[in-house]
Amino acid sequence: MRSGRQCSRSACGRPAVATLTYVYSDSTAVLGPLANLAEPHSYDLCAEHAGRLTAPRGWEVVRLTPEFVPAGPSPDDLVALADAVREAGRAKVEQAPAEPEASEITRRGHLRVLRGEVP
Repeated sequence: MRSGRQCSRSACGRPAVATLTYVYSDSTAVLGPLANLAEPHSYDLCAEHAGRLTAPRGWEVVRLTPEFVPAGPSPDDLVALADAVREAGRAKVEQAPAEPEASEITRRGHLRVLRGEVP
């Protein structure tokens, strides 16, 4: 989904509008529209950081579009949201009846010893 991603620059909380990818073999930085999925070796940038991006000396910056503007939700985003809501509704309906509460006797690290009723 596109929405919800923020600029990768530290201390920047603005929404991401562009994706930066480095092509090391060509000494090129490619700045394009926000990718549909976040990739581990790419960086999402807000409009301000995308607009003032510079590359290291000897590198070329390729801008795939002259201007980056925030995009609203796409039809895919809305379908994914509807699916998530639908799935959350199903999970509540399919839950088993609640087990009787158990009380904690002791704890060691992440392990707990519980006292509960034995059926």
